[in-house]
Amino acid sequence: MMGLGITEILLIFLFVIFFFGGAKKIPMIAKGLGTGIRNFKGELKKPESTNDDETSENSSDTEESY
Repeated sequence: MMGLGITEILLIFLFVIFFFGGAKKIPMIAKGLGTGIRNFKGELKKPESTNDDETSENSSDTEESY
């Protein structure tokens, strides 16, 4: 018969969120999503040398435990 496309599924999803969650929760969800993305991008921009230091410390700890 007739299948649901991505547009129809998206509209149904938005309607359900709006109907059950209310209009007041949508800005809070969007703000949380934006904050999460901003934090993720900030972590990606940090220098990789800090990650290398942590990795070398962890590898020396595991070598000593054997």
